[in-house]
Amino acid sequence: MSGGRRVVVLDYGSGNLRSACRALERAGAEVVLSADVATAERADGLVVPGVGAYAACMAGLRGIGGDDAIRARAAAGRPVLGICVGYQVLFDEGVEHGVQSAGCGVLPGRVERLAARRLPHMGWNLVDAPAGSVLFDRVADQRFYFVHSYGVHTTGADHTTWCDHEADRFVAAVEHGAVSGTQFHPEKSGGAGLRLLGNWVASLGR
Repeated sequence: MSGGRRVVVLDYGSGNLRSACRALERAGAEVVLSADVATAERADGLVVPGVGAYAACMAGLRGIGGDDAIRARAAAGRPVLGICVGYQVLFDEGVEHGVQSAGCGVLPGRVERLAARRLPHMGWNLVDAPAGSVLFDRVADQRFYFVHSYGVHTTGADHTTWCDHEADRFVAAVEHGAVSGTQFHPEKSGGAGLRLLGNWVASLGR
């Protein structure tokens, strides 16, 4: 284990739970899959996975009090990592099929449909990471695996990583205080994804 860093993968009824757990274990974390908010709040790091619809994921989070746990960790400066829709729900709000849903509000921004002809944006793509990124240390020039039709186009996050799909430029990842997130799936992104997760796990001990 990487210094005994304990990571909870939040089980709220959505997401690639097992694959996320396995990837985090390979990245050096001691991983617990749990729907218990108290367990999530005590962990060194909290991972919020997610697939499917924005509103459904938010409903699942609220059902177990996960949204409050995420906000409490963010306010206390305790690390949170969101993946795919689990990343999207960290933002202020999402609009899907004309329906606006409030998010957790720990990242500034709005999730909306991508302005591209071919959707979903699915497959491997390069990203444009900023200098000083913790997540992309030594993996800035690698490809990552995306599957999504919605994303964020503007954000006031501290560090923003971008990606281009056709003529649309969207936010591929953010690092904002203790809160980080990736639109792509690091657990499906081979060696580059494992290195990125390893960077995040290593940062938990700082």
